[in-house]
Order: sequence, then structure tokens, then C-alpha cells
Amino acid sequence: MTASSAPSTGTPWLGYGFAALGAVLFASKGILIKLAFAEGVDTLTLLALRMGLSVPVYVAVGFLAHARERQRVIPMPTYAKALLIGVIGYWFSSYADFKGLETLTPQFERLILFTYPLFVLLLGAALFHMPLRWKPLASFGLAYLGLAVVFLADFETGGGDIVVGALWVLGAAVTFALYQLLAGGSIAAMGAPLFTSVAMTGAAVVILGLFLLTHPLSALLVSERAFALAVALAIGATILPSFLMSAALSRISAAANSTIGTLSPVVTLFLAVLILDEPLRGVDILGTALVVGGVGLFTVVDRRR
Repeated sequence: MTASSAPSTGTPWLGYGFAALGAVLFASKGILIKLAFAEGVDTLTLLALRMGLSVPVYVAVGFLAHARERQRVIPMPTYAKALLIGVIGYWFSSYADFKGLETLTPQFERLILFTYPLFVLLLGAALFHMPLRWKPLASFGLAYLGLAVVFLADFETGGGDIVVGALWVLGAAVTFALYQLLAGGSIAAMGAPLFTSVAMTGAAVVILGLFLLTHPLSALLVSERAFALAVALAIGATILPSFLMSAALSRISAAANSTIGTLSPVVTLFLAVLILDEPLRGVDILGTALVVGGVGLFTVVDRRR
């Protein structure tokens, strides 16, 4: 596997719009998960519902995309690579993210996940021989100062559970960064719709298999409200943003996508206040500003280079 920068084909402004809408929809994910947890649904059951509801759409879109790509010969190893990328980027990353949300607030979870460009830089240098640029890397000191501010405030009330949750979400950020590095080449080879369908289907198979090994089928019989939340999670925070992300990455650079993604933690912060009745603490506003500023500074410095 080799990393590839995002293609520059297509309409850039359309790519910016896809990235912005995807960031806003992804911002709602933590809110929906927290609401589902409040209904007594555990992590693996919620993931199984999410992917079970999502995978028929991905399979259908995958068949349609495959039919359109008949003129293009796509070798089986390319499909296998897309499946593996899906397992890394959508199964483990999602599972770790859900586990982290068991103890973290949605706004803190989103801030940790938002620092994934740091791991894109580090993993790109370690695994794909990309140059490690120290000047943009230094900007993440500002972002992690913001994380430290929120972490210390939450640690006072949550203790060790906050540490465990933060480590889970950090693992999600690392694997999502790996997904970003690997996805570009496969999207170029297969097209965004087909790649997304294959990757998400691979993730769904693993998630549903793990659920069947650890839970009875009756565990899927959740309350009406929990099922409605799972539907919203599957459509509004999984299907739509996953296709939007792939479509954006096929039109604009990963750096531009990261910049537009600064919408996500800000939207999550205000959704948590409005929907979950989370207090709007000064420490959350300061932490969000530092994290968004650090990632934004990284993008500006990287572009100037």
C-alpha cells in the first residue's frame, strides 16, 4: 500500500461544499451516540444497528458504481485494499470512538479526534517516507494545549475514566489518519462511490460478525427511541457524510478538507449545549479555540510551504 495525496480533479468549490456539509453531519455523531447510550444501548449493539441499517445502501450504491465503471478494469487486489482500508478506518476507528464516548463529553471527543492531521503527518513520515516538516508540526503544540485544558477540567470530575476514554478516542484519531493516507490512491483507482461502498461494507461485515459472536440477536430489539436514534446515526452521521468525505477528497486536497473540518468541533460544542444540556464552560470555549487555531495554523503553514 502506498499513500496518495487527494486528487485535484473535479470542481473545487463543490468539494468545499461537500467537505463543509460532511463536517457538520459528522459533528452530530457524538450527540446521537450519547442519546442512544442514555437509552441503555451498549457500544457494539449501537454499532451493529448503525452498520446493519447502513450496509444495504452501500451495497446498492456499490453495484451501481461497479456497473458504471465497467469500462475501467479494476483488479481484485484493489477491491481487497479498499476492504482493508474500511476495516481500519471505519471499523476500528468507529469502535474506539464509540468506546471513548462512554465516558467523554461529545465536545471533548470531537476535539481529540480533530487532531488527526498530526498523525497524518507522523504516520506519513514513518510509513510512507513523506518528509517530516517541523514548522507545521510545531503548530500542534497549540492544539494539544487546548486538549490539555479541557482534559484537566474533566479529569477533576471523571478521574481515570476520562483517561481511558481519551486513549480510546486517540486510537480512533490514529486509525482515521491512516485511513486518510491510504484512501486517496484507492479513490483515484475506483472512484469515490465505489470505494466508499466497498470500504464501508468491509467494516460492516466485521462489526456484525463481532456482534453475533458476543450478543444474542434479541439485543437488537431496542426501544423505539433508541432505534430512531440508530436510524439517524446511520443516515445522517454515517451514510451521507462518508460519501461527502470521499467526494470532497476526490476534488480538493486533504489540507483543504482539514481546514473546512474546523467547523466540526465548534458545531459539536453548541449541539452538546443545545441538545444534551451540557454547560457552556469557559474552559470548553478556550480549549476549542486553541485546538481549532492549532489545526488551522498547521494548514496555513503547510500551504505556504
